This record gives sequence, structure tokens and C-alpha cells, in this order.
Amino acid sequence: MERIPILKMGEFVLVSIQVDMHDQLAMTLQDDLTAQIVRSRAKGVLIDISALEIVDSFIGRMLGNIASMARVLDAETVVVGMRPAVAITLVELGMALPGVKTALNVERGMELLRATLGTPVETGRAPAESPNGHPQN
Repeated sequence: MERIPILKMGEFVLVSIQVDMHDQLAMTLQDDLTAQIVRSRAKGVLIDISALEIVDSFIGRMLGNIASMARVLDAETVVVGMRPAVAITLVELGMALPGVKTALNVERGMELLRATLGTPVETGRAPAESPNGHPQN
């Protein structure tokens, strides 16, 4: 049976959908993801849909359901990589996706999850210096 991998990254789980979603695969993802949230005690869920060219009303509802279930399990959800055509389709279908935050890409999605949860952001950059040459806070 086909499954979408779910990766644990610290206190978050990451799902990158790289195949065309069909109804059964979406249902399996929902079940697998909720089980992984419980198992790993994840506080955030990041779903990358950048490879999806089409999102129908069922898949849109499933994304909303996943976010609702994650919220009940004390985890925030961010969807990243939404193509303009997908966004237009969801709006035309009247789908609001309550509880789903969005970001342009995985990096910004992780920043959004960290900010939402109050987790320090690791930028990998040296601290900015003030005009007098000392690091700024």
C-alpha cells in the first residue's frame, strides 16, 4: 500500500507530498499523521504540497481535517508550497481551511511554527553588529 513519509524534526513533523493525492492516500495520510503526532508528541505539523498541481474539494477538506485533528492533539499545522492555481481552486470551491496557516516554503513554514510556539529560531547567521562593532541582541 502506498504511503507518504512523515519525518520527525525535533518537536515538529514534516510531510512532503511528492505524489498525486487520491482519496485513499489522503485518508491513509490523515491516519498515519495523527498517529505520528501522538507517538512523537509533536507540537507542530508542516505539510509541503509544492508538488501538487491539483487539489480537489476532498483533498482540501482533508487538509482542514488534518489541521483540526492536530489542534485537538495540541499541534499547530502549517501548509507550505501552495501553487497559485491550487490557491485559486480552493477559493473558487469556497474552502476556507480553518486552522491551517500557510507559508511560501518549508523554511518560512518552520519559522512560522517556531514563532507560533515561541521556540527560538536558529538562523545559522552571526548576530548583527551595532555601529560600534558590538553584537546586537
